[in-house]
Amino acid sequence: QVQLVESGGGLVQAGGSLRLSCGASGTASSPNVFTANTAKWYRQAPGKQREWVALMTPHGPTNYRESVKGRFTISADSTSNTMYLQMNNLKPEDTAIYYCNVEVNMKTYWGPGTQVSVSS
Repeated sequence: QVQLVESGGGLVQAGGSLRLSCGASGTASSPNVFTANTAKWYRQAPGKQREWVALMTPHGPTNYRESVKGRFTISADSTSNTMYLQMNNLKPEDTAIYYCNVEVNMKTYWGPGTQVSVSS
């Protein structure tokens, strides 16, 4: 019922920044989807398994994968039902398809992903 779509990916040089967005639709019965529920960003690099990147909880606390701490920031806008991942000081190792994720009433929803490529 809930649909997620990521955007904002692209090609940047090492040290650059990108802001990813995750828009939610079909949320009439699930208002404030990203702030009322646990929401996450994941990524999957070529040849690797999908890995967790960042998390935000209904109570506000956030957490990050060790390799992105201090560089990435997860946030959400309740009014627009949009979640963001601000990525600064990007590294080639950050190259991956990035996915947004939210858990609503014990059901998990995923977006189709957006490509982030970081050149050296």
